Amino acid sequence: MNIVEREKPMGAIIQLGGQTPLKLAIPLEQAGVKILGTSPSAIDRAEDRELFGNMLKKLKIQHPEDGTATSVDGAIEIANRIGYPVLVRPSYVLGGRAMEIVYSDEMMQHYMKSAVKASPEHPVLVDRFLEDAKEIDVDALCDGRRVFIGAIMEHVEEAGIHSGDSACVIPPPFLSNQEKEVITRNTEKLALELGVVGLINIQYAVKEGEVFVLEVNPRASRTVPFVSKTIGIPLAKMATRIALGQTLDELGLEGDRFSSLKHVAVKEAVLPFVRFPGVDTVLGPEMKSTGEVMGIDDYSPSSDTGIGMAMVKSQIASYNDFPVSGTAFISVPDRKKGEAAFIARRLTEEGFRMLATVGTAERIREQGIEVETVNKVGEGKPDVVDFIREGQIDLIINVPEGRGTRGSGYAIRTEATMNGVPCLTTIELATIVIMGIKALKKSGLKVKSIQEYHAAIAKEQAEAGNE
Repeated sequence: MNIVEREKPMGAIIQLGGQTPLKLAIPLEQAGVKILGTSPSAIDRAEDRELFGNMLKKLKIQHPEDGTATSVDGAIEIANRIGYPVLVRPSYVLGGRAMEIVYSDEMMQHYMKSAVKASPEHPVLVDRFLEDAKEIDVDALCDGRRVFIGAIMEHVEEAGIHSGDSACVIPPPFLSNQEKEVITRNTEKLALELGVVGLINIQYAVKEGEVFVLEVNPRASRTVPFVSKTIGIPLAKMATRIALGQTLDELGLEGDRFSSLKHVAVKEAVLPFVRFPGVDTVLGPEMKSTGEVMGIDDYSPSSDTGIGMAMVKSQIASYNDFPVSGTAFISVPDRKKGEAAFIARRLTEEGFRMLATVGTAERIREQGIEVETVNKVGEGKPDVVDFIREGQIDLIINVPEGRGTRGSGYAIRTEATMNGVPCLTTIELATIVIMGIKALKKSGLKVKSIQEYHAAIAKEQAEAGNE
């Protein structure tokens, strides 16, 4: 308010600074400061759990079942009604702080007693967790009358991993056209219903062809710089102009840009695990990354080469050097063993020698794939940790069974980090990394500037306009 008294501004823009300014919207308005862009009441409607739920019912948009708890017993009652696993978090948190995926009453009791202090003033949010779902991010502009979608981004990691930690891809590689249409339609409905004037970010989960809304943020998200670079449109600048009264028509923004791209872009997180020996490298709903990078390459809807090469470039930029040959180790829970066989086949085709723990190895052999068995941690020597320590493993795929466990998987992942061995903790990431290994062996690393791609799009649009 000291700044307001001194500067006497025409208003304040609160949608470009993350979550914190949103909390200030109503107090600022009450203090006489004009809020430019999306109104505080619209922000409150997206932030308030009850108002948000009523809006989704009105628009007939699916949302995972949820509840609000102020005690341990209340949280357990909600979780049993919804069904485990559930995502639990304090209300109004930053960076996914103190978020956790809970699989049992025992885990819920531990979480409620150790991670948070629940009360009527500080309730805990409990949501049904859509296990094995794909997570999608959308960044869009709205002028209150029309919506311009900057990009639909598909996360490489499964739903439940914080968007700041998850690698994501533009254009979305594995979404069906029908799923993209539902996401586009729901984004338009939500932005117009809220009366958004500026930027909006929506997070979706897609499971077995069904699209669920996870969260709506009537503000800029951390993905806006990535999207802006990818599509060649400065979304923050456009949002500011909209907040000051210009329309999408006046700004020349129509249709979408991401579906006509000549390149594929991968955003990858930079993670600090190497600096913290002993910390588990499994990603979850609480953000751990300290930065992010971007890889780009030629896009072809009929080829894996572009997305694979863009992934390789992003991994190199985030200090991960992936091998193109050597020995790969796989260990996954029972529900992922079928997918592990697919990964093993792809790696074998690329010339990798395969190692796996007993259960995973049996499933892989059933598919006619050659694999050697290695002891689990604590089940005889030498075990897999010994192999890592002795430099006998070049690539690891280790998918954990749930979150928060500190068993053999924890020992494998921490030893891999200490020895500089790439360790992939999701099947989705392993799939795209293998695309990258194949692309790298086929054509080698090539560099092309993003300006060249944007120039090609502009030329094509100009020629279409002349016609």
